[in-house]
Amino acid sequence: MSKETISTQTTTANAVAPVTSEVIEMTVAKRLEGIGEYYFSQKLREIDDLNKAGKQVINLGIGSPDLPPHPDVIKTLHEEAVKPGQHGYQNYKGSPVLRKAVAEWYKRWYNVVLDADTEILPLIGSKEGIMHICMTYLNPGDTVLIPNPGYPTYMSAAKIAGANVEAYTLTKENNWYPDFSALEKTDLQKVKLMFVNYPQMPTGQLPSQDLFMQLVAFAKKHHILLVHDNPYSFILNDTPASLLSVEGALDVAIELNSLSKSHNMAGWRIGILAGARQRINEVLRFKSNMDSGMFLPLQLAAAKALQLPASFHKEVNAVYSGRRRKVVDLLNLLQCTFDESQVGLFMWAAIPQGYKDGYALSDKVLYESNVFITPGGIFGSAGNGYIRISLCSSEEKITDAIERIKKIGLQK
Repeated sequence: MSKETISTQTTTANAVAPVTSEVIEMTVAKRLEGIGEYYFSQKLREIDDLNKAGKQVINLGIGSPDLPPHPDVIKTLHEEAVKPGQHGYQNYKGSPVLRKAVAEWYKRWYNVVLDADTEILPLIGSKEGIMHICMTYLNPGDTVLIPNPGYPTYMSAAKIAGANVEAYTLTKENNWYPDFSALEKTDLQKVKLMFVNYPQMPTGQLPSQDLFMQLVAFAKKHHILLVHDNPYSFILNDTPASLLSVEGALDVAIELNSLSKSHNMAGWRIGILAGARQRINEVLRFKSNMDSGMFLPLQLAAAKALQLPASFHKEVNAVYSGRRRKVVDLLNLLQCTFDESQVGLFMWAAIPQGYKDGYALSDKVLYESNVFITPGGIFGSAGNGYIRISLCSSEEKITDAIERIKKIGLQK
């Protein structure tokens, strides 16, 4: 038998049957029933397809700061990252350096005294913190109060945790504050958590000290844990405020905060949870099973960011102020009505008569002028008659968007 014949026989004997490419069927967990893909995740894919077709869409929808962090923050990240001993697992409660910086930041800006060792928990983004909180406290049958309009993740996180969701409606006539008299008339016996968010997203409404006091009193009366989401307090606002500044708030409230918006560090995923020692330890029980701590150089750079002078925020807000003036021009072109006193990274505006809802106006602008603005309905039914425009694009891009929209006309 020749070598060639032997080689052929060996190959034939060792041949493996071809693997089919059919993907097996799987049943998705019941906890995802009614949970769709995040709106912006879907929309960004659509915008990407439009751009591939040559549309060059101007995106005025997403609240991702396009300004860079302070140079000293980036310098700190680099200097710490090149050190050989900085790349291991970290303390689940976060670096003492970062926790100390958070405590000093809260005292300096919010006049809130927190124990750096026991009342602060760094998070890998405050959005993740929303899920940590829901998974820590909620059982099937529990009820969660969420604002309408409000951040969609409050609802999805609560539902994934198995809870029932009840929306409380915010209205312009009530300054986008909860209607406590209406809430008192509802069945609150199974309510365990209440999400609140001021400065409010998407409306840009500032809180008052009286509002914070009413929230704390309401939570104490009904034994509800308040979850205050506070990422926008520095944007176009000279008086940052924390719910925890109210006497007795630590008894009934925890607060989420973030460097994403205030320090132009959205992609860094650095969040904060502040609350009583017991609350921090409870959330840590869940969180410590979900991640292995934050990269230490990120934590040290975040500590540097929290120590920046007030001039940093002043410079950032000067840029946003210029952009807001341009967005006001755009909203006037769209014949929308709005409150110029709102703060934060967005402008919230009521659509003119003639459009079914904010989706109709958003789609018209997108498909006819290649400019994307966010329909208010994604934030709840109370937002159906509104749109939201982000300030996270340059004045030049906003001006370009205005010129594009001028060309399409605004016939309904």
